[in-house]
Amino acid sequence: MASSPSPKKNPPTESAVVVQVQPPSPRLPVTTPTAGAQRRIGIAVDLSDESAFAVKWAVQNYLRSGDAVILVHVSPTNVLYGADWGSLPIKENYNLDDQNEAVQQKIEEDFNLFTSTKANDIAQPLVDENIPFKIHIVKDHDMKERLCLEVERLGLSTVVMGSRGFGASRKSSKGRLGSVSDYCVHHCVCPVIVVRFPDEKDGAGGQSERDGGGALGPVMEEEQEELDMGDKHSGAISEEIHVESMPLVSSV
Repeated sequence: MASSPSPKKNPPTESAVVVQVQPPSPRLPVTTPTAGAQRRIGIAVDLSDESAFAVKWAVQNYLRSGDAVILVHVSPTNVLYGADWGSLPIKENYNLDDQNEAVQQKIEEDFNLFTSTKANDIAQPLVDENIPFKIHIVKDHDMKERLCLEVERLGLSTVVMGSRGFGASRKSSKGRLGSVSDYCVHHCVCPVIVVRFPDEKDGAGGQSERDGGGALGPVMEEEQEELDMGDKHSGAISEEIHVESMPLVSSV
């Protein structure tokens, strides 16, 4: 008696396997979560020539399409003198001992106008290149700590700032960073790019760079310092807090 034929077996099916091929360049693989993400770049400014140079440097050497740019400025609570700023410019001959409320209000208004005008001047390279940005101004008596606090609060990816300026002298004859930039390098929660302002010793090229007469080469002193993530801000915040955003091109 012939045996019944055994049922045919289906050939084994292969499980679906997804293979992702990474591009040869290790800089920014297209499959990484950060690909195409918008960077939030902060430029710390104190209305000095050093800050203006840092903005120019960032425009020509660091910023790229899609970046959200924020100019961060910490203004003193006392318009006549600040611990980190030194004496502040007062154009009119005010009686600084006058306690008249109207006089004090006039001084405050004039200084706020000076700050806004100077900040707009510093931001001109961004306007020229059609780079959207915002100007973020706060008031505090301690520039160093407040600047680091605002960097964290704004969620910045990187901070660009000048090596000097901020009303502070260098730490020593051998030091390269001013007290504010040095503090930010070690206390900010994100990488800090410190841009060296050309000195007279740099030769004739230094003057042309400061005047914007030529292309600015990369003159960073410190690029990405190792950050002490264990440090915490002291929390000494001024009672008077003023935040003003001034989008000159478009809001970020």
